[in-house]
Amino acid sequence: MESASQDINLNSPNKGLLADTMTDVPVDNTSAAAPPPPLRASAYNGLTEAEEEELRSELAKVEEEIGTLRQVLAAKERHCGELKRKLGLTPLDGLKQNLSKSWHDVQVSNAYVSASSTLEDWNDKLTQSEAYKKTQETLSQAGQKTSAALSNVGSVISRKLGDMRNSATFKSFEDRVGTIKSKVVGRDNGGDELHSPPASAEKPSQDNAPF
Repeated sequence: MESASQDINLNSPNKGLLADTMTDVPVDNTSAAAPPPPLRASAYNGLTEAEEEELRSELAKVEEEIGTLRQVLAAKERHCGELKRKLGLTPLDGLKQNLSKSWHDVQVSNAYVSASSTLEDWNDKLTQSEAYKKTQETLSQAGQKTSAALSNVGSVISRKLGDMRNSATFKSFEDRVGTIKSKVVGRDNGGDELHSPPASAEKPSQDNAPF
């Protein structure tokens, strides 16, 4: 034990012999080893690399077909435009036709039919409700009362006007206006008679007619 402790002592003259005595000791390097690389994750769960590659190939074919169909559609649209131009159809006519077709599609759609039937049901329920009937009766009575009130107001105004025309003040005023009017009309007639040329001046005499 004493010789072993002397070899371990760093100040011992035999400190270089420690490495030689420990060369045969096995060393565990498992903790320092690098972890294995993780498995490659597929784009879709549960797919192998072969299945993924097959799907990618099919996707490329579908995209190529879509591009071809777009080119065909563009060619068809150009041909359609040429036919419309030859027929004299304007873009406005096409817009009207598209709007008419869209409105027809909306009318025959299930959502529109369902909404229309729902609104009709609501209308029937509303018109048959007691609150609606009471409101309608109230409005009808209010309209009748308003009409009667307006009729009474018209009658009162007509009566007041009749009374005013039959009053002495209005008759006196009317007589004065009539008198002034007759004087003005008589003065105008008299002026016309004074300034009217004689008949002999309007038509030359037969005696003074040139030869």
